[in-house]
Amino acid sequence: MTTHEHTDTYPSRKINWKGTTLLLVIGVICIGSTLRMPLTVVGPIISFIREDLGISYALAGFLTTIPLLAFAIISPFVPIVARKIGLELTLFLSTILLALGIVLRSLGTTSLLVFGTALIGIAISFGNVLIPGLLKLKFPYHVGLLMAFFTMSMNLTAGLGAGISYPVAHSSIGWQGALAVALVLVALTILIWIPQLKFNKPEPNVKTTKERTPLWKSPVTWAVAGAMGFQSLLFYTTAAWIPEIYIAQGLAADRAGWMFSIMQFSQVPMALAVPIIASKMTSQRPLVFMFTAFYLIGFIGLVMEWTNLAILWMVLLGLAGGASFSLAMMFFTLRTRTAFEAADLSGFAQSLGYLLAAIGPILFGYLHDIFGGWDITGWLFVVVAFILFLCSFRASKNEYVN
Repeated sequence: MTTHEHTDTYPSRKINWKGTTLLLVIGVICIGSTLRMPLTVVGPIISFIREDLGISYALAGFLTTIPLLAFAIISPFVPIVARKIGLELTLFLSTILLALGIVLRSLGTTSLLVFGTALIGIAISFGNVLIPGLLKLKFPYHVGLLMAFFTMSMNLTAGLGAGISYPVAHSSIGWQGALAVALVLVALTILIWIPQLKFNKPEPNVKTTKERTPLWKSPVTWAVAGAMGFQSLLFYTTAAWIPEIYIAQGLAADRAGWMFSIMQFSQVPMALAVPIIASKMTSQRPLVFMFTAFYLIGFIGLVMEWTNLAILWMVLLGLAGGASFSLAMMFFTLRTRTAFEAADLSGFAQSLGYLLAAIGPILFGYLHDIFGGWDITGWLFVVVAFILFLCSFRASKNEYVN
């Protein structure tokens, strides 16, 4: 796109909080609310699903991996679709696909459960990849603020989904109803997003004299991809195994289950603050040092089995996760010049990131089986946190991918 790409957007340094602008902001928040809840409702009720359908533990565990694999496979193709048909229309169609996936997954058969989960993963890939580019296009001076609203919405509804799915599954509508809970937010999002379709435009065919360097040849691209990848690995691996680790350390199962919820909700303050702060900094390295310190203290407390301070370790890991995820999302806009370039970087980094995230829980579980405990895997968390520091430190340098 050319340097004039913002002429039809909201380039004012002051946001006018009414009319079409407010409707777009609400739409972005609504999309954020649909991108994690369909995933977090599954974990707490996996035993209901497994027992009712008679599926194996392996298939039950694979249900949480299917969306991550879909993210990894689909993400690179998302910007191509958006270029062809436009950002707004692509997001609208993906939200309809998400609704379809949720409905199919909730019908109560094994084949539809798997197929619906795959559709959910495909649909969420579009929102994951395109929102950073959309915010860069529509709000070039306010990306940090809008990204804060977006990531906070994701985190709040993710925690809400994890919290309500078990009680809902215990009610008369069962686990099928619990899986369908997110459909309420998705339906609302579809309705609120309809007015954005009149602003939809495919990317104009602009010929440039400068030959673009392929994205993968830029060291910045790999640093951003590493930041996205290793924070994703830490999040999804802790989500899978933190309760088991605490049960092994002697915590009651119900209390161990609450530890992930505490970690999830602790992400919210950082999800709100970090994008705003990062957008005002030339280099984001102070934020990298901060979340790395939180990760290291939290994981060392976990590994050393200082279980009487378990809540503190979970709060620190939640703060670290919220900060590292929000900063990784901000890198897509901070390290690029245009909206579609941001979408390209987002697609590349999230493809690699979610592939790592899909491997993480399986690898850590395998190491537990090999070594007969969580000691080695616990220290591996520390190693991954240090690798994340190196990637994020490099990605925080003030330069563009091309």
